[in-house]
Amino acid sequence: MLPSPRHSPSLSVPRPTEGMFGAPLNAHRAALGLDPVADTQAHVLTGEPWLACDPVLGPWPGPGDVWQPGALLVADDRPLDDSVEQFLAAGTAPVYFGLGSIRSPTADLGATMLAAARATGRRAIISAGWAGLDAGGDGPDCLTIGEVNQRALFARVAAVVHHGGAGTTTAAAVAGVPQVVLPQVYDQPYWAARVAALSVGVAATPDSLGDALRHVLGHGHADRARALAPQIRTDGANLAAQRLHELLR
Repeated sequence: MLPSPRHSPSLSVPRPTEGMFGAPLNAHRAALGLDPVADTQAHVLTGEPWLACDPVLGPWPGPGDVWQPGALLVADDRPLDDSVEQFLAAGTAPVYFGLGSIRSPTADLGATMLAAARATGRRAIISAGWAGLDAGGDGPDCLTIGEVNQRALFARVAAVVHHGGAGTTTAAAVAGVPQVVLPQVYDQPYWAARVAALSVGVAATPDSLGDALRHVLGHGHADRARALAPQIRTDGANLAAQRLHELLR
């Protein structure tokens, strides 16, 4: 299962799988009387991997055979906390900031995020996440939150500033809001490039965050993001489950 085309062995990407998993995998195989695997990544991905991302957001470039059901989204009916609802109701749509499970590239990124929102006349919702983002305390124009139903929240913000994870990129696209991506590792640069290619957002660094946010709040990004939203598949998890069931029958 590939979360993005960036992970395909057919593309020019680093292959960390061998060094990380080759020896343990073959040790277990030897204990079971099985022959060693020469190419761990090819063995894990098989001859027909599943590409678990949206075909519009992450189109398969080929070559090779993949099956692409779309992102594996599961329905989330959790309501937003009262504190979030009250903050949303207290003014115009804020900007969401979060890095998910990724570290912060700078110690003061939370404060930088709040300053970027204020410079555009927007309020900020900052997801602390694993980075422990902290803008210096909540106030009328800033709310710090923990884990949240992203699809419910993103539909009510003006823009989403995030790390470029596959899940967050997809959730923002489904919500139809412009994005600013702060990529660091893994497939994050790929998703930042795709957001830019679709003209629904831009990539940025902490130093350019203010200018990037100002840019995506104008220049037609919001209109294009709304137009893109209906094109994003939301039935990928069901399709994958059905296909797996068929294969195992």
